[in-house]
Amino acid sequence: MLKLRDGIVELYRKVATSIPRDVEDALKQALQREENQSAKGALEIILKNISLARTTSRPMCQDTGFPVFYVRAPRGISHSLIRDSIYEATRVATKKIPLRANSVDIITDKNTGDNTGTLFPYIHILETEDESLEVELMLKGGGSENVGQVYKLPTMLDLGGKSVLAERDLKGVRLCVLDAVLQAQGKACPPYTIGVAVGGSKEQTSYLSKRQLMRRLYDENEDPILKGLEEGLLRDINSLGIGVAGFGGNNTAIGVKVGVASRHPASYFVDVSFSCWALRRGRLVW
Repeated sequence: MLKLRDGIVELYRKVATSIPRDVEDALKQALQREENQSAKGALEIILKNISLARTTSRPMCQDTGFPVFYVRAPRGISHSLIRDSIYEATRVATKKIPLRANSVDIITDKNTGDNTGTLFPYIHILETEDESLEVELMLKGGGSENVGQVYKLPTMLDLGGKSVLAERDLKGVRLCVLDAVLQAQGKACPPYTIGVAVGGSKEQTSYLSKRQLMRRLYDENEDPILKGLEEGLLRDINSLGIGVAGFGGNNTAIGVKVGVASRHPASYFVDVSFSCWALRRGRLVW
Protein backbone atom coordinates (compact mmCIF):
# COMPACT_ATOMS: atom_id res chain seq x y z
CA MET A 1 0.00 0.00 0.00
CA LEU A 2 3.06 2.28 -0.19
CA LYS A 3 2.08 3.54 -3.64
CA LEU A 4 -1.42 4.31 -2.37
CA ARG A 5 0.06 6.22 0.56
CA ASP A 6 2.23 8.30 -1.78
CA GLY A 7 -0.76 8.95 -4.04
CA ILE A 8 -2.77 10.25 -1.07
CA VAL A 9 0.14 12.50 -0.04
CA GLU A 10 0.02 14.08 -3.49
CA LEU A 11 -3.78 14.34 -3.24
CA TYR A 12 -3.27 16.31 -0.02
CA ARG A 13 -0.83 18.58 -1.84
CA LYS A 14 -3.22 19.16 -4.73
CA VAL A 15 -6.19 19.89 -2.49
CA ALA A 16 -4.29 22.18 -0.11
CA THR A 17 -2.60 24.24 -2.82
CA SER A 18 -4.94 24.28 -5.83
CA ILE A 19 -8.59 25.33 -5.86
CA PRO A 20 -10.77 23.24 -8.23
CA ARG A 21 -11.34 24.91 -11.60
CA ASP A 22 -15.13 25.03 -11.19
CA VAL A 23 -14.73 27.00 -7.96
CA GLU A 24 -12.14 29.35 -9.44
CA ASP A 25 -14.33 29.93 -12.50
CA ALA A 26 -17.31 30.74 -10.23
CA LEU A 27 -15.21 33.27 -8.31
CA LYS A 28 -14.08 34.89 -11.59
CA GLN A 29 -17.71 35.15 -12.69
CA ALA A 30 -18.58 36.70 -9.32
CA LEU A 31 -15.88 39.33 -9.88
CA GLN A 32 -17.31 40.20 -13.30
CA ARG A 33 -20.79 40.85 -11.93
CA GLU A 34 -19.79 42.47 -8.62
CA GLU A 35 -20.65 46.17 -8.31
CA ASN A 36 -19.60 46.79 -4.71
CA GLN A 37 -16.04 48.14 -4.86
CA SER A 38 -14.92 46.73 -1.48
CA ALA A 39 -16.25 43.30 -2.39
CA LYS A 40 -14.67 43.59 -5.82
CA GLY A 41 -11.30 44.33 -4.25
CA ALA A 42 -11.65 41.35 -1.90
CA LEU A 43 -12.41 39.04 -4.84
CA GLU A 44 -9.35 40.30 -6.69
CA ILE A 45 -7.19 39.46 -3.66
CA ILE A 46 -8.80 36.00 -3.39
CA LEU A 47 -8.06 35.23 -7.05
CA LYS A 48 -4.46 36.44 -6.72
CA ASN A 49 -4.07 34.21 -3.67
CA ILE A 50 -5.41 31.22 -5.63
CA SER A 51 -2.93 31.83 -8.44
CA LEU A 52 -0.01 32.32 -6.06
CA ALA A 53 -0.80 29.16 -4.07
CA ARG A 54 -0.99 27.07 -7.24
CA THR A 55 2.21 28.40 -8.82
CA THR A 56 4.28 28.15 -5.62
CA SER A 57 2.66 24.89 -4.42
CA ARG A 58 1.90 26.38 -1.01
CA PRO A 59 -1.30 26.03 1.03
CA MET A 60 -3.75 28.75 0.09
CA CYS A 61 -4.95 29.22 3.68
CA GLN A 62 -3.14 28.98 7.01
CA ASP A 63 -5.98 26.73 8.23
CA THR A 64 -5.39 23.61 6.16
CA GLY A 65 -8.58 22.16 7.56
CA PHE A 66 -10.13 18.98 8.88
CA PRO A 67 -9.45 16.12 6.42
CA VAL A 68 -12.63 14.31 5.33
CA PHE A 69 -12.28 11.31 3.01
CA TYR A 70 -14.92 9.63 0.84
CA VAL A 71 -13.58 6.32 -0.48
CA ARG A 72 -15.14 3.94 -3.01
CA ALA A 73 -13.32 0.63 -2.63
CA PRO A 74 -13.53 -2.40 -4.94
CA ARG A 75 -14.67 -5.62 -3.37
CA GLY A 76 -11.77 -7.51 -1.81
CA ILE A 77 -9.56 -4.56 -0.84
CA SER A 78 -9.03 -4.35 2.92
CA HIS A 79 -10.73 -1.34 4.46
CA SER A 80 -8.32 -1.39 7.39
CA LEU A 81 -5.35 -1.17 5.00
CA ILE A 82 -6.98 1.78 3.25
CA ARG A 83 -7.44 3.53 6.59
CA ASP A 84 -3.85 2.78 7.58
CA SER A 85 -2.63 4.23 4.26
CA ILE A 86 -4.68 7.39 4.78
CA TYR A 87 -3.36 7.87 8.32
CA GLU A 88 0.25 7.33 7.25
CA ALA A 89 -0.20 9.66 4.26
CA THR A 90 -1.63 12.29 6.60
CA ARG A 91 1.47 12.14 8.81
CA VAL A 92 3.77 12.41 5.80
CA ALA A 93 1.74 15.23 4.19
CA THR A 94 1.73 17.24 7.43
CA LYS A 95 5.53 17.41 7.34
CA LYS A 96 6.08 17.47 3.59
CA ILE A 97 3.60 20.07 2.27
CA PRO A 98 3.43 21.25 5.13
CA LEU A 99 -0.06 21.17 6.65
CA ARG A 100 -0.95 22.95 9.86
CA ALA A 101 -1.33 20.45 12.71
CA ASN A 102 -5.05 20.63 13.58
CA SER A 103 -5.84 17.44 15.53
CA VAL A 104 -6.41 18.21 19.23
CA ASP A 105 -7.18 15.52 21.83
CA ILE A 106 -10.49 16.21 23.58
CA ILE A 107 -9.34 14.90 27.00
CA THR A 108 -5.79 16.28 27.22
CA ASP A 109 -6.32 19.30 24.91
CA LYS A 110 -2.94 18.48 23.36
CA ASN A 111 -2.26 18.76 19.64
CA THR A 112 -0.96 15.47 18.22
CA GLY A 113 1.26 17.40 15.83
CA ASP A 114 0.61 15.20 12.79
CA ASN A 115 -3.09 15.69 11.94
CA THR A 116 -4.06 12.22 13.19
CA GLY A 117 -6.20 11.32 16.17
CA THR A 118 -9.48 9.69 17.14
CA LEU A 119 -11.63 9.78 13.98
CA PHE A 120 -9.21 12.38 12.58
CA PRO A 121 -9.03 12.26 9.57
CA TYR A 122 -12.69 11.29 9.18
CA ILE A 123 -13.02 8.46 6.66
CA HIS A 124 -16.13 7.16 4.88
CA ILE A 125 -15.62 3.92 2.91
CA LEU A 126 -18.18 2.42 0.55
CA GLU A 127 -17.65 -0.98 -1.09
CA THR A 128 -18.42 -1.03 -4.81
CA GLU A 129 -18.27 -3.34 -7.82
CA ASP A 130 -15.84 -0.96 -9.55
CA GLU A 131 -12.33 -2.10 -10.46
CA SER A 132 -10.64 1.15 -9.41
CA LEU A 133 -10.23 2.60 -5.94
CA GLU A 134 -11.53 6.18 -5.76
CA VAL A 135 -10.40 8.48 -2.96
CA GLU A 136 -12.00 11.91 -2.54
CA LEU A 137 -10.63 14.42 -0.05
CA MET A 138 -12.06 17.63 1.35
CA LEU A 139 -10.06 19.89 3.65
CA LYS A 140 -12.83 21.49 5.72
CA GLY A 141 -11.93 24.78 7.36
CA GLY A 142 -12.77 25.26 11.03
CA GLY A 143 -14.38 28.66 10.57
CA SER A 144 -16.86 27.43 7.98
CA GLU A 145 -17.62 24.35 10.10
CA ASN A 146 -18.51 26.58 13.04
CA VAL A 147 -21.28 28.43 11.18
CA GLY A 148 -23.09 25.26 10.08
CA GLN A 149 -26.56 24.70 11.53
CA VAL A 150 -29.02 21.85 12.14
CA TYR A 151 -32.79 22.36 12.43
CA LYS A 152 -35.68 20.21 13.62
CA LEU A 153 -38.87 21.17 11.86
CA PRO A 154 -41.32 22.62 12.59
CA THR A 155 -39.52 25.48 14.32
CA MET A 156 -39.89 29.22 14.80
CA LEU A 157 -37.21 31.39 13.21
CA ASP A 158 -36.35 35.07 13.58
CA LEU A 159 -35.72 36.37 10.07
CA GLY A 160 -34.90 40.05 9.96
CA GLY A 161 -36.70 40.73 13.22
CA LYS A 162 -39.82 38.89 12.09
CA SER A 163 -40.91 35.56 13.60
CA VAL A 164 -41.75 32.97 10.95
CA LEU A 165 -42.72 29.32 11.19
CA ALA A 166 -40.58 26.88 9.23
CA GLU A 167 -42.87 23.95 8.58
CA ARG A 168 -42.10 20.44 7.33
CA ASP A 169 -41.87 21.25 3.64
CA LEU A 170 -39.43 22.73 1.14
CA LYS A 171 -40.60 26.23 2.02
CA GLY A 172 -39.51 25.49 5.57
CA VAL A 173 -36.17 24.20 4.26
CA ARG A 174 -35.67 27.47 2.37
CA LEU A 175 -36.33 29.49 5.55
CA CYS A 176 -33.79 27.41 7.48
CA VAL A 177 -31.07 28.00 4.90
CA LEU A 178 -31.69 31.74 4.87
CA ASP A 179 -31.64 31.76 8.67
CA ALA A 180 -28.29 29.93 8.69
CA VAL A 181 -26.78 32.45 6.28
CA LEU A 182 -28.08 35.39 8.31
CA GLN A 183 -26.72 33.85 11.53
CA ALA A 184 -23.31 33.44 9.90
CA GLN A 185 -23.22 37.26 9.64
CA GLY A 186 -20.51 37.23 6.99
CA LYS A 187 -18.16 35.07 9.08
CA ALA A 188 -16.20 32.15 7.58
CA CYS A 189 -14.99 33.98 4.49
CA PRO A 190 -17.83 34.24 1.95
CA PRO A 191 -18.65 33.83 -0.87
CA TYR A 192 -19.85 30.50 0.44
CA THR A 193 -20.66 27.20 -1.13
CA ILE A 194 -23.57 25.76 0.85
CA GLY A 195 -24.58 22.13 1.21
CA VAL A 196 -28.11 21.36 2.42
CA ALA A 197 -29.64 18.03 3.42
CA VAL A 198 -33.16 17.06 4.47
CA GLY A 199 -33.96 13.78 6.18
CA GLY A 200 -35.00 11.92 9.29
CA SER A 201 -31.95 11.83 11.59
CA LYS A 202 -29.09 14.07 12.67
CA GLU A 203 -26.22 11.86 11.49
CA GLN A 204 -27.97 11.12 8.19
CA THR A 205 -28.39 14.78 7.28
CA SER A 206 -25.01 15.85 8.70
CA TYR A 207 -23.25 13.38 6.39
CA LEU A 208 -25.41 14.26 3.40
CA SER A 209 -25.13 18.05 3.65
CA LYS A 210 -21.34 17.93 3.78
CA ARG A 211 -21.32 15.42 0.92
CA GLN A 212 -23.09 18.04 -1.23
CA LEU A 213 -19.95 20.18 -1.05
CA MET A 214 -18.17 17.56 -3.15
CA ARG A 215 -20.50 18.20 -6.10
CA ARG A 216 -19.25 20.38 -8.95
CA LEU A 217 -20.74 23.86 -8.92
CA TYR A 218 -21.91 23.57 -12.53
CA ASP A 219 -23.76 20.27 -12.08
CA GLU A 220 -27.57 20.17 -12.14
CA ASN A 221 -29.71 18.27 -9.67
CA GLU A 222 -31.43 15.35 -11.37
CA ASP A 223 -34.64 16.13 -9.51
CA PRO A 224 -36.29 19.18 -11.13
CA ILE A 225 -37.88 20.26 -7.85
CA LEU A 226 -34.55 20.21 -6.01
CA LYS A 227 -32.87 21.89 -8.99
CA GLY A 228 -35.37 24.73 -8.68
CA LEU A 229 -34.79 24.91 -4.92
CA GLU A 230 -31.02 25.16 -5.40
CA GLU A 231 -31.32 27.91 -7.99
CA GLY A 232 -33.90 29.82 -5.97
CA LEU A 233 -31.84 29.62 -2.79
CA LEU A 234 -28.75 30.94 -4.57
CA ARG A 235 -30.73 33.95 -5.83
CA ASP A 236 -32.29 34.55 -2.40
CA ILE A 237 -28.96 34.31 -0.56
CA ASN A 238 -27.28 36.71 -2.97
CA SER A 239 -30.08 39.21 -2.47
CA LEU A 240 -29.34 39.45 1.29
CA GLY A 241 -26.51 41.95 0.74
CA ILE A 242 -23.95 40.21 2.97
CA GLY A 243 -21.46 39.81 0.16
CA VAL A 244 -17.80 38.88 -0.14
CA ALA A 245 -16.10 38.89 3.29
CA GLY A 246 -19.22 40.64 4.62
CA PHE A 247 -18.48 43.81 2.60
CA GLY A 248 -21.88 43.83 0.92
CA GLY A 249 -22.74 43.28 -2.71
CA ASN A 250 -24.47 40.46 -4.57
CA ASN A 251 -22.05 37.54 -4.14
CA THR A 252 -22.71 36.02 -0.73
CA ALA A 253 -22.66 32.50 -2.24
CA ILE A 254 -21.37 30.90 -5.43
CA GLY A 255 -23.29 27.64 -5.11
CA VAL A 256 -26.05 25.85 -3.21
CA LYS A 257 -26.47 22.07 -3.40
CA VAL A 258 -29.35 20.11 -1.86
CA GLY A 259 -29.59 16.41 -1.03
CA VAL A 260 -32.50 14.50 0.48
CA ALA A 261 -32.99 11.20 2.33
CA SER A 262 -36.10 9.37 3.46
CA ARG A 263 -37.28 10.26 6.94
CA HIS A 264 -39.20 8.80 9.86
CA PRO A 265 -42.79 10.17 10.10
CA ALA A 266 -41.94 11.84 13.42
CA SER A 267 -38.73 13.54 12.29
CA TYR A 268 -37.77 16.24 9.81
CA PHE A 269 -34.18 17.48 10.02
CA VAL A 270 -32.46 20.12 7.90
CA ASP A 271 -28.67 20.36 8.04
CA VAL A 272 -26.79 23.28 6.49
CA SER A 273 -23.03 22.99 5.81
CA PHE A 274 -20.87 25.91 4.72
CA SER A 275 -17.61 26.11 2.87
CA CYS A 276 -15.63 29.32 2.68
CA TRP A 277 -14.51 30.54 -0.76
CA ALA A 278 -11.60 28.08 -0.49
CA LEU A 279 -13.62 24.96 -1.23
CA ARG A 280 -10.71 22.51 -1.17
CA ARG A 281 -11.61 19.14 -2.66
CA GLY A 282 -10.05 16.65 -5.04
CA ARG A 283 -10.04 13.03 -6.20
CA LEU A 284 -7.53 10.23 -6.70
CA VAL A 285 -8.32 7.16 -8.84
CA TRP A 286 -5.94 4.28 -8.07
